[in-house]
Amino acid sequence: MMKLYTFFRSSASFRVRIALNWKGIAYDPELISLPKQENLDPGYKAISPIGLVPTLDDGGNLLAQSLAILEYLDEAHPGPKLLPDSALDRAYVRAFSQIIACEIHPLNNLRVLRHIKRTYGLDEEGVNTWYRHWIADGFAMMEDFLKTNAKHGTYCYREQVTMADCSLVPQVFNAQRYKCDLGTYPTVMRIHENCMKLDAFIKAQPSNQPDATA
Repeated sequence: MMKLYTFFRSSASFRVRIALNWKGIAYDPELISLPKQENLDPGYKAISPIGLVPTLDDGGNLLAQSLAILEYLDEAHPGPKLLPDSALDRAYVRAFSQIIACEIHPLNNLRVLRHIKRTYGLDEEGVNTWYRHWIADGFAMMEDFLKTNAKHGTYCYREQVTMADCSLVPQVFNAQRYKCDLGTYPTVMRIHENCMKLDAFIKAQPSNQPDATA
């Protein structure tokens, strides 16, 4: 059975949990607490030299970075495909996923929030203001991208659950946790609501993880 090194509030881990569930792949969760900085422990650094979650252990093969893991799962394991058939549509799904993973997430992950709080002496509201600014910036990108390309349907890509949906839902969860105003992104939120009707997404959400009370 696969092993997934994960933290319940990690949006990158959340992406991979959704994908594993959607493809029907059983896995054992190995819990890594980011607030306790267990990701920096020597034992975990021997598994993940970059000291981040998630890490997927597939039969002793260790994989890092959530989008790379999702593409690996799609190529190496059967089940519903996470990328469309055509090259152009795959590029569309990858681009949407990277708006989240490359433009939003790096500015708002826990390492960055800790750094700006410590370096610039920000209080909690100051950190939240930073977070909400980049959420508004990134969600506007997502909304405009979906509307301009006009390839969305029930999900980000027509009626097929893809890597884009695996990326969208965790980012919405994070934004809601920080009480961001998401009312001006109706396309994004409609897709999120559709995804959250599916068992694969429901089971992967933070509150349903074994470390949710940690």
